[in-house]
Amino acid sequence: MRVDAFDFELPPERIALKPVSPRDSARMLVVGAGADLTDACVSDLPDFLRAGDALVVNDTRVIAARLDGIRVRGDAAAAIGATLIKRVDDYRWRALVRPAKKLKIGERIRFGETSESMTCLLAALNAEVEEEGEAGEVLLRFEFVGATLDEAIERLGSAPLPPYIAARRAPEERDRADYQTMFAAQPGAVAAPTAGLHFTPSLVERISARGVRLFRVTLHVGAGTFLPVKAEDTGDHRMHAEAGAIDEATAGALNAARESGGRIICVGTTSARLVETAADESGRIRPFAGETSIFITPGYRFRAVDALLTNFHLPRSTLFMLVSAFSGLERMRAAYAHAIETGYRFYSYGDACLLIGGTEKKIGRRHD
Repeated sequence: MRVDAFDFELPPERIALKPVSPRDSARMLVVGAGADLTDACVSDLPDFLRAGDALVVNDTRVIAARLDGIRVRGDAAAAIGATLIKRVDDYRWRALVRPAKKLKIGERIRFGETSESMTCLLAALNAEVEEEGEAGEVLLRFEFVGATLDEAIERLGSAPLPPYIAARRAPEERDRADYQTMFAAQPGAVAAPTAGLHFTPSLVERISARGVRLFRVTLHVGAGTFLPVKAEDTGDHRMHAEAGAIDEATAGALNAARESGGRIICVGTTSARLVETAADESGRIRPFAGETSIFITPGYRFRAVDALLTNFHLPRSTLFMLVSAFSGLERMRAAYAHAIETGYRFYSYGDACLLIGGTEKKIGRRHD
């Protein structure tokens, strides 16, 4: 399918740079199985749920993956910014660095320092460039290992804000909390599962009071989630892989909910992709632990997900393709046009979209 079918124009002022407060006061556009669109708020979510439904959230925790430092070459020092994108082992990470042209294999970066001020050696984190890749990607080998490295990254790093936010404002201390869901427990993501950002303890209590059970799965979101598809056809796109897990008890409970007439409602495309990865052709969810690179586009029949709460996504992105697969491309183009016209806020810190049901679909290719 041609990628330009998923393109649309978004006015820059529709991109949210900060979240609303309280979190569940964000707007929510409800896209039903028919052509109707309903304007609501996230706080209204319980009204669209029913007893016996299963709400699936992603409990990944975003690490402080944005690091700033310096590279020293002789008497010359250059400021380097790095965003960690994938852990390779206990001491190495793949990262996107800027400016990449200032780095060579074998050179060292001292994170926690700037060219204007040198900090205490104990407060610095040293890394060596082991490999160079395309588009500014490098493999960094850190001096610290395991838990010590994790602690240093958390201490010296900042929230890895998406590029469409980071390009327009600097990270703030409050982003450490704002860019983290209330379910965050398992460290490993370098991007937030943003649909979960809308939840508050009071909203969860009201959902529970409706007789809806909440289940946690883990998918460590990678930076590839923000990348537009550069291929001209979706069949030529290589999907990024992300690590995830659904334990046996959760898989069994989700199957039981569905067998009893309840719906599986995923909070975010990340939990939806994981549930679909774990589901067999009959829709039964199996325990899962590993990496998934499932790529869902129109023509795919969802096996287990009955409804989806998600944010508004980038044009030409795999996420907009996924929601178009769920509710139909023309329906989602109409929904996004309505959202733009009526002032909805887009992307990570923006408003939400609740997709209920969908069109008839065939099982498409799975890229696992």
